Amino acid sequence: MTHWIAVDWGTTALRITRMDGIRPVDTRQNDKGMNALSHDDFERVFIDLAGDWIDGPTDVLACGMVGARQGWAEAAYRTVPCAAAGGELTHAPTKDPRLNVSIVPGVRQLKPHPDVMRGEETQIAGILARQPDFDGVACLPGTHTKWAHLSAGEIVSFRTVMTGELFADLTGRSVLRHSLAGDGWDEEAFVAAVSDALSRPEILTARLFELRAADLLHGQDAATGRAILSGLLIGAELAATKPWWLGRDAIITGSSKTTHAYATALKSQGLSPTLLPADEMTLAGLAALRDA
Repeated sequence: MTHWIAVDWGTTALRITRMDGIRPVDTRQNDKGMNALSHDDFERVFIDLAGDWIDGPTDVLACGMVGARQGWAEAAYRTVPCAAAGGELTHAPTKDPRLNVSIVPGVRQLKPHPDVMRGEETQIAGILARQPDFDGVACLPGTHTKWAHLSAGEIVSFRTVMTGELFADLTGRSVLRHSLAGDGWDEEAFVAAVSDALSRPEILTARLFELRAADLLHGQDAATGRAILSGLLIGAELAATKPWWLGRDAIITGSSKTTHAYATALKSQGLSPTLLPADEMTLAGLAALRDA
């Protein structure tokens, strides 16, 4: 069967792609992420979105939070070091006999510190399907950014940083929201803030309120404030993840906006990262995992 459905089911969104072998044919998405669903909702929500794609026996391969304990079916974690494309898929129970649904296992790390990922391992499988000999670090920016050391086709170790969630909370809920509205950007201010936080990460929390004070006392532009906040958070992240990226080749896989910020930050530290689109890597990874 060459036609199948690739599913990227996260915490806040569902994205499905009709595949012909390794070639994407059509994509649909909605906001029915795991957080919005109960355990019994997944099959119905999937069928509602897939609709006419299910015209007979249909193979479905899914990754992401759909495999969490609160998802369609819990997919056990594999432990690093492990191959990016491998591991036993979990079969999800269905009422519709046309569906054959499998879920990609997540990846866990027990030491030197506990960590887990769901979904990013599939993007990593996609990266290595494109560049099988890659040896270096993959940066996967998002709500919870992952830094993964890849070597010999394996995920050797990884580190998760909550930079995206912190940025959203600080700009949307904290007192800083009054001074950081809008979507503007100041590249020079961003790079300076990255350097400052990377060299002195201990000043991060002290620097945060300066953004509010600079607005009140000097009328600092919101675009500059947002860029400084992003630079401070990413700079502190680079300080925390230096063992993963320092002296290594780097690939960044994320949205265009986040990829640009991380690429700029790494370039300021002398790296020349390769940029790969996250959606394409997810599909490439699902295709590789299906073949495996």
